[in-house]
Amino acid sequence: MGLPANDRSIAAFTMLGHGLVHWFEMSIPIFLVVWIDEFAVSVALAGLVAALGYAPFGLGALPGGLLADRFGARRVILLCYAGMTISFLALALAPTIRVVALALILWGIAASVYHPAGMALISTGARRRGTVFAYHGIAGNTGIALGPFAAATLLAVFEWPIVAALLAAPGLLAVAYGLRASFDPTAAVDDSEAGASTALSARTLLANSRYLFAGGFLVVFALVAFEGLYYRGVLTFLPEILQDLEATSDLAPGTGLAGIEPGDYVFVGLLVVGIAGQYAGGKLTERVAVERGLLVVFAVLAVLAVAFVPATELGAVGLLAVCGLLGFFLFAIQPFYQVAVAQYSPPDTRGLSYGYTYLAEFGFGAASIAIGGAVLGAYGLGAFFAVLAGFAVVAGGLAIVLLVGSDRLSFLEPRGAEAAD
Repeated sequence: MGLPANDRSIAAFTMLGHGLVHWFEMSIPIFLVVWIDEFAVSVALAGLVAALGYAPFGLGALPGGLLADRFGARRVILLCYAGMTISFLALALAPTIRVVALALILWGIAASVYHPAGMALISTGARRRGTVFAYHGIAGNTGIALGPFAAATLLAVFEWPIVAALLAAPGLLAVAYGLRASFDPTAAVDDSEAGASTALSARTLLANSRYLFAGGFLVVFALVAFEGLYYRGVLTFLPEILQDLEATSDLAPGTGLAGIEPGDYVFVGLLVVGIAGQYAGGKLTERVAVERGLLVVFAVLAVLAVAFVPATELGAVGLLAVCGLLGFFLFAIQPFYQVAVAQYSPPDTRGLSYGYTYLAEFGFGAASIAIGGAVLGAYGLGAFFAVLAGFAVVAGGLAIVLLVGSDRLSFLEPRGAEAAD
């Protein structure tokens, strides 16, 4: 990886966790179809059961950040590994849909702590945090792609409880590896500014939150919320949108395999291209000011949203081009805002800051499901992408605020000094 030894250890530890979280997360929808038949429940009830797992995944981010500050990110991540693994083993033994729901709630609680803890560890322990964020993002995208692929493939051979148990196997390996992993979690910051010493109290939470939101982090928080609206809107509705496009049917009419249509191939391809976007974005955070990078990428995302419908009217070539670019920049933005959080928050509350960040990303960002569904149903595809473009424009405006005020709002150097290490 071309990283210092401590950075490599942190990268391996967090890449494993990020990939594992999304491995489990994206396998759950594959089970839904099976559970509907197995337990003779409605689609609505099966969806509610899945939602019970996903809800704490977003809502638990803030408590997860507090736990990381209090007990240390490494301990919290190890508990995350163990909790997710136990939940899927419990899932394999579930005799009723109610027990399935309980197992998924356990998974959501365990998984929710990963992002704030993992990001906090990278931000305080990795000197070349931009590159580590890039590798971390690549691992997440890999889990997003491999989780549903593995679940669907195994379900073609085994009963679903066996598949759930097999999917838990990487979690057991992760726990074993994590217990032996060795690294300095505060190598990138002054030891006096970081450490697992923050008391878990309402007074401390309020004081630290006021401190965070009194400065540039407030702008970063709002920026991430609008990024989450764009991100969740695209990933939620694009699979359905692609199925109905004439350009999609032009790609390979009648060639869907085992229920997988050409639109699904395009969507998976978008996620794969996102791996390259994650890497490029992470490397660029070490070469350009993150504020400028955020502004440029949000501008590109706004243009891509406006251009999506006209591009698809050009046929398969236009569709593939706009989806490829969308996948690249949709994920390239993530290392930039992850580094921005580190730049605009103090090291001793880094877990809290990433807790708020992923509350904005996964919690507030989920509002785009309701907004996007209403707009798409009432006004059509053009209006839907116009709304997404609006989210990107607002986020770009917030990036300008950071760019103008970076010298007085940042807790760190304006241009990521870790690149020189």
